[in-house]
Amino acid sequence: MSPPKGAGGKGRGRKPPPEPPRLAEPETGRTPIALVIAVVLTAVLEVLDMTIVNVAIPHMLGAFAATPDQITWILTSYIVAAAVVMPLTGYLSNWLGRRRLLFLSITGFTLASALCGAAWNLESMVLFRLAQGVFGAPLVPLSQGIILDAFPREKHGQALAIFGLGIMVAPVIGPTLGGYLTENYSWRVVFYINIPIGIIALLMAMGHLPKRPIKDIQTDWLGMALLVLAVGAIQYVLDQGMTRDWFNSRVIVVGTIIAVFTTAAFFLRGWNKPDNIIDLSLLKDRNFVAGTLAITAYGISLYGWMAIMPLFSQRLLGYPADVAGTLFIPRAIFSAITLAITGSILIRLFDARWLVAAGLVLTALGTFPMAYFSLYVDFWGISTPGMISGIGSGLFFVPLTAVAFASIPNAKYDEASGVYALMRGIGGSIGIAVVSWLLVRQAQIHFNELTSHITPFNWDIVPYLEERGLTPQSPEAAPAMVYEIARQAQMLAFNDLFWFIAVITLAIIPLLFLMKKPEKVALVPARG
Repeated sequence: MSPPKGAGGKGRGRKPPPEPPRLAEPETGRTPIALVIAVVLTAVLEVLDMTIVNVAIPHMLGAFAATPDQITWILTSYIVAAAVVMPLTGYLSNWLGRRRLLFLSITGFTLASALCGAAWNLESMVLFRLAQGVFGAPLVPLSQGIILDAFPREKHGQALAIFGLGIMVAPVIGPTLGGYLTENYSWRVVFYINIPIGIIALLMAMGHLPKRPIKDIQTDWLGMALLVLAVGAIQYVLDQGMTRDWFNSRVIVVGTIIAVFTTAAFFLRGWNKPDNIIDLSLLKDRNFVAGTLAITAYGISLYGWMAIMPLFSQRLLGYPADVAGTLFIPRAIFSAITLAITGSILIRLFDARWLVAAGLVLTALGTFPMAYFSLYVDFWGISTPGMISGIGSGLFFVPLTAVAFASIPNAKYDEASGVYALMRGIGGSIGIAVVSWLLVRQAQIHFNELTSHITPFNWDIVPYLEERGLTPQSPEAAPAMVYEIARQAQMLAFNDLFWFIAVITLAIIPLLFLMKKPEKVALVPARG
């Protein structure tokens, strides 16, 4: 495989940058197990927090005497702050050094988590969640960069399988853990649980992460300002759009205009600019662009599915929060097993693009049956399709990331990982925003359609009411029918959403044809 060109195609005659020091132990060549565990825990810290807190939000309403509109700022502050800082990971890593940035991020995130648990009002909670987002943003990109650096390229499949356990499984078990902690203890424990994880990750990383020389770099302040405005505006619009009735709100319209113009200005200004705050020459790598678009689209389907499942199981089926959380466990288990098998065996035997395609097909096959759910579906009726989707997730993540980063230089891992993680997060935000809007829209459409059948000439109404000891003249008859129609309309709306998620998943497959065929990875036995 030919080496990548320099930034902006102007790298002729320029010496390639020295590769950063390998993270393996010099005597044995082995990757320190403690470092691997530390970076996986570090990734889990940030990813888990995105979903575990959602379950506790209803309990915070009473604690802070806040309205539903006000309480959403607990989520918005974190999401926007993380999105703004995440693409700056490469710059911060070069400026501070990877070791310092990781330690600062873990320490800051852990301290902010403790302060969130001790928050005394809504304002303090929003402030501490903002700090959580700022310090937590570099954790996932840094973890991915470190773990790719720690393994030789022929073992990147194994490395990504280990990393994927945190990235793909943590969001799925987040609602389960959040529901259990909230129901049995307090919503504050949802934040306090980050403290021991953060301390363990920090202690394990301290002795094994080598220092890297700090580069004397010029800060592209204008580029940074454009990036911060663009990403912040995009995330704000996606997060607050549903609450503010989208483009009927002047704030959302202004946010969209800012997002469009600052994004366009950022790319037009920085495309051939070698010292741009983000090296846009990364986007000249076909595999990286296709992989980034694919992970963005998969974020739409994965996080969209995760957003509607608690609503479906708790609000419509009436499951308690802790029981509803257990619906995610079978999917998480099958995903973890498949990740391990894919990273250690399958990626060495098959073209990675075919594995990604198989993962997408299985994810869709696990989602299509949900489009036929009824109000009487049981626990295993929900969990079994989730297992199939879990296998698909395990097949998807490792090969896709391996192909996307196949020709990225080691020195660019942190920067590329920041962009990759940002787009996965934006995809998740798009998924949550779209399914939230579609749920309301489709429920209203089905409600109007179903109520059109309630006429004096519909002879099915009388037996239905008689089963409940009512007649058409009973005062309770109309409310009973409206309640049942609303439930059925919501069920049909969820069916539509599951169809939508499955179709979006299959629509990713054409992106695979844009990827270059990856080099065959030989089966390399682990060193003894």
